[in-house]
Amino acid sequence: MLQATLRSFLAHKGRLLLSALAVVLSVAFVAGSLIFSDTLGRTFDRLFASTAADVTVRPQEGLAEAVPSGTTATLPAALAGRVADVDGVAAAHMDAEVENLTVVDDENESVSPTTGAPTIGTNWYPTERSPVELTSGHAPRGAGQALLDSETADRADVRIGDTLTVVAPPGSFRVEVVGIVTFTTTNPGAALLFVDTPTAQTKLLGDAKAATGISVEAADGVSDDLLKRRVADALGPDAYEYRTAAEQAESDVEQLGGFLDVIKYVMLGFAGVAVLVGVFLIVNTFSMLIAQRTRELGLLRALGADRRQVRRSVLTEALLLGVAGSTLGLAAGIALAAGLIGLMNAIGMNISSAEMVIGWATPVAAYVVGIGVTFVAAYLPARRAAAVSPMAALADAEIAGVGRPLRTRAVVGGVVGAAGVAALAGCAAATETGSAASLLGLGVLLTLVATVIAGPLLVRPVIRVLGAAFPALFGPVGRMSQRNALRNPRRTGATAAALMVGLALVGGMSVASASMTESFDRQIDKTLGADFIVQNGGFMPFPREVTDRVRETPGAGLVVRSRFAPVAVRLPDGERVETSAVGYDPRLDEVADIDYAQGDTAAALAAGHLAMDADFAREHGVRRGGTVPVEFQGGRTAELTVGALTDMESAEGFGTQGGLFLGLGTLQRYAPGGQDSVLYVNAAPGTGDDELRAHLERTLDPYPQVQVRDIADYKKLVHDQIAVLLYLVYALLGLAIVIAVLGVVNTLALSVVERTREIGLLRAIGLSRRQLRRMIRLESVVIAVFGAVLGLALGLVWGVCIQQVLALQGMTALAVPWGTVVAVVVGAAVVGVVAALLPALRASRMNVLAAVAHE
Repeated sequence: MLQATLRSFLAHKGRLLLSALAVVLSVAFVAGSLIFSDTLGRTFDRLFASTAADVTVRPQEGLAEAVPSGTTATLPAALAGRVADVDGVAAAHMDAEVENLTVVDDENESVSPTTGAPTIGTNWYPTERSPVELTSGHAPRGAGQALLDSETADRADVRIGDTLTVVAPPGSFRVEVVGIVTFTTTNPGAALLFVDTPTAQTKLLGDAKAATGISVEAADGVSDDLLKRRVADALGPDAYEYRTAAEQAESDVEQLGGFLDVIKYVMLGFAGVAVLVGVFLIVNTFSMLIAQRTRELGLLRALGADRRQVRRSVLTEALLLGVAGSTLGLAAGIALAAGLIGLMNAIGMNISSAEMVIGWATPVAAYVVGIGVTFVAAYLPARRAAAVSPMAALADAEIAGVGRPLRTRAVVGGVVGAAGVAALAGCAAATETGSAASLLGLGVLLTLVATVIAGPLLVRPVIRVLGAAFPALFGPVGRMSQRNALRNPRRTGATAAALMVGLALVGGMSVASASMTESFDRQIDKTLGADFIVQNGGFMPFPREVTDRVRETPGAGLVVRSRFAPVAVRLPDGERVETSAVGYDPRLDEVADIDYAQGDTAAALAAGHLAMDADFAREHGVRRGGTVPVEFQGGRTAELTVGALTDMESAEGFGTQGGLFLGLGTLQRYAPGGQDSVLYVNAAPGTGDDELRAHLERTLDPYPQVQVRDIADYKKLVHDQIAVLLYLVYALLGLAIVIAVLGVVNTLALSVVERTREIGLLRAIGLSRRQLRRMIRLESVVIAVFGAVLGLALGLVWGVCIQQVLALQGMTALAVPWGTVVAVVVGAAVVGVVAALLPALRASRMNVLAAVAHE
C-alpha cells in the first residue's frame, strides 16, 4: 500500500501542484511574519540594551495621551548635580529631548521623515553608549549650531554649512549644520538633531532650568539595582521614576511592541485568509482525484485492501503534499521576511538581513500549518475513498457525490445559519457596544460556516438564474456550460466558496467604510462652520507662533483655537475614565454648530465649567450643574461644573471618550504649557475665500507640517484615513482571489481530465475548438459569479450589522457602495475568464480519437 500510495502521489503530482501552491502561500505568510517580527524584536532589544544608561531618572508617568497635547514632562536640571554626588555614580548627564520637532531647509521643505517616525531634538554629550558617533565636522558650540544624522542628511541633501530652521514647541530658531553623526546601531527611522545643552533647554524645552531626564553611569563594581536604590533614596523614592538599563530597555521594547504587533497580526491575517481559502481548494482537489480514481481504488479493495488502508493511503498523499508545501512555504517565508527587511531599510531603518532570526517556533509553526491544513482538508475525501466498493472497479462508478441527497447539509446548514442570523439580529438590537460587537463576531462566523455548508443547495437555483441567458446568447454551447456547472453541486459550491470568502469580507468592510464616511460627512456638514481649518497631520500640536502668524494674516477675521489635554475624570458611579478634553476659545459658536441636550456654549466654556456628551453623562450618572473631579497632566486637580450636555451624533467629533470640552482659559489654568492643535479661521468682511486661502498658505509656507483645509479638504482627509483600512481589506481580497483563481483553474483542469471522453465525443460530432473553449470559459464565469453573488450577499448583511455597531458610537448613516458591488460582480466574471484560459486551451488541443478512446 505504501508503494502504491507513493506511485499514485507521483503520478498525480501535476494535478496537486495548485493545491501545493495554496499551502505554500499560507505557510509563507505565517513563517514570514514570525521571522520578520522576531528579527525586528531582537534588533531593537540589542539597540535599547546597548544604549540605555545604567540608571535613568524620569518624571513620573502622567496620564496617557489619547491625542497629543504638545506638553513635555520635565524635572529640575539641577538634579543632575545631586545625582552626581551619590555614592557609586561615575557620571550623571541631564537630558533635554523633545520628539515633536519639524526641521525645515532654506526652501521651506521639511527634512523630517515622511514615514511617521519622529524627529528628535536633544542635547549633545557623547558617551560609550551613544547610538551615534560624530563622523565629520565638530560638536555644536552655541545656540546657532547643530548636528544632523547622516541618513536624514543624505535623504534631504543637507551638508555641513547648510542652515536649517527648527520648529520647536517654544518657537522657531535657525541653526547651522556643523557636523554629521552616523548611527552605530540600528536606526529606528527617526531623524536626530543635536544641539548643545543650554540651547536644548532654552530652545527645545523653553526653560533653562528644566530637563527631561537624568542618565546615570555606574562606577566600577556597582550594580545597576544597587545604584538605582541609592539614587532613589537621594531624590525621594516616589518623586520620580527610576529604571535600570534592563528596565529601561524593556520599557522601550514595550512601547515599540504595538508597532511590531500590528505588522505581525496583519501578516497573520493574510495567512489566515490563505489557509481558509486554501482548504476549499484542497478539499476539491482530493474529492475530484478520488472520483477519477474510483476504478483504481475499487481494484485495491478487490485485491484485499481494507477501508482503513485506503483511507490511510489518501491521508498519506495529503501528508506528502503538506510536507512539500510546508518546506517550500518556509523557504518562501524566509524570502518574504528578507523582502520586508529590505523594505524597512528603504524607508530608513538599518536592519541587516544577515541578522535574520529564525527561531525554533517558526519551522514548527510552518509545518503545523501546512501539514494540518492539508490533513484536515483531505480527511472527508479520504473517508469517501474508504467507502469505495470493490464492485466499483467493475462498475466504474464515481463517488464524487453526484446525485447524492443533500439533506444532511440542508439540516446542518439550516441550524447553523439560524443561529448565525439570531446572533446578527441580537447585534442589531443591542444597546451596548461590547455586547453588539461580540454578537457580530459570532454571527459572522456562524453565517459564513452555514453558507459554506449549504452552498451546494444554492447552486441549482442561483446558477439557473445566472446562466438563464446563456442558451439565448450562445446557443447549445451556453446550455452545456450551464449544465456542466450544475452537474456536481458539491464541487461547484466548494470552488465558488474560495472566492465567496474574500468577497464577503470586502462587501462587509465596504459597507462599513462607506457608512463611516457618510456619517463623518454629515457630521462635518452639520457642525463645522469655519471657512478654513489650520492643523497639523494627525492633530499634532504646533507652536504658538503659528497661531500668532495666522491671526496677523491679511484677510483673517475670527480665529478660534482648539487645544487637547489628557485628563482623568472621576464619575459619580465610581469609574475613573482617562480620556482627552478639548479646550476652545469663547466664540466657538461662530465656527461650529453644536447641538445641546442641556445648556449652551457659553455655559460649557465658562470658567470652571465643562461640557460632556449626554449619553456618556447618563451612563455614569452625571447631571448638568453637578461637579466632577478632573485630574490634569502634572497632578493638578479641579472640581469642574458640568455646564452643558451635548447631543451630537458622534461625541468623538469634539474629543475622545465622553466628548469633554471646556474653555481655553480653564484649560490653561490647570494644564499650562500646551500647544494649539487646530485653528478655525473665518474670513474678514470683504475678503473672499480664495484670497484668504492664498494669504494663509503664504503665511504658513515656513511651516510645512501645518496645512490649510476647507470643508472639502477636511472631508478628503477623513476619507483618506478610512481608506487605509479598505486598502488592507483589498489586499486580503487580492490574496483570496489569487487562491480562488488557482481553485477554479484546478477544478476546471481536473474536470477536463475527468470529461476527456465526453469532450472527444463532442468534438467528434462537430463541436469546434472555439466552441469548446467558449463552453469551458462560460462554465468558469458562472461559477465565479455564483461565488461573487453569495459573497456579496453575505457581505452586505455583515456590513449592515457592522453599521449598527458603529451607530452605537454615533455613526448613524448607512451607505451601500453600489458601484463597488457592481465592479466586484464584473471583476468576478473577468476572474472566471482568466481562470479558464489554460484549461480551455488544453481541452481544445486534445486529440479527438485519443480522447474518445480514453478510459
